[in-house]
Amino acid sequence: MKTQTKPKTTATYNTKKIVLIGMLAAIAYVVMVVGRIPVVSFLKYDPKDVIITIGGFIFGPFVSFLISFIVSLVEMFTVSETGFIGFIMNVIATCGFSCVAAAIYKKKRTISGAVIGLVAGSICMTILMLLWNYLITPLYLGYPRDAVAAMLLPVFLPFNLLKAGINGAITLLLYKPIVTGLRKSGLLPKSETQEGTKTQKLSVFFVALLLLVTCVLIILVLNKMI
Repeated sequence: MKTQTKPKTTATYNTKKIVLIGMLAAIAYVVMVVGRIPVVSFLKYDPKDVIITIGGFIFGPFVSFLISFIVSLVEMFTVSETGFIGFIMNVIATCGFSCVAAAIYKKKRTISGAVIGLVAGSICMTILMLLWNYLITPLYLGYPRDAVAAMLLPVFLPFNLLKAGINGAITLLLYKPIVTGLRKSGLLPKSETQEGTKTQKLSVFFVALLLLVTCVLIILVLNKMI
């Protein structure tokens, strides 16, 4: 009986995994379309990387890449104004954050592993985007490279730090409730990871909430709304 039910169980899990990845990709696209907010200069933030990172935390870094590729491709053909170059930049930015965070969390599936992964992803994305904005932005905006270089520290650096801070904070706030809901619905198996103490969970929750509020206030100040 065990040899007969095991393939069926595996097939059922794989089907649920495909369905869930499709759902996450759809949600990531929707929040990208409706959740865009201006941050600094012409740069806008959208929360799709949160959904993509949660997918990576659940299934691993390859799924983060897969969802990023799918969403960025659909974005390129629907709402993007930057075409193929924008597609490349989206994939690089998202994978720099989400794939790095998911890879570290896959090795250390604890609260501290999630925090370390998100911090590492934030640093990686920020460095990558400074480099790629210097290389690519002149091609699709038509700015002289010297002008783009002058924007790296006052414009691109704060934007990417704010983006990473918001993504990391929201991911920490939403990951556990979302995964718990998915497990209760049967879309995910029971947890095999180490649960943190109540003190650890509360500490991470309040730090993430404080980080989120701080980033939002900075964006409001940059847009002269407060």
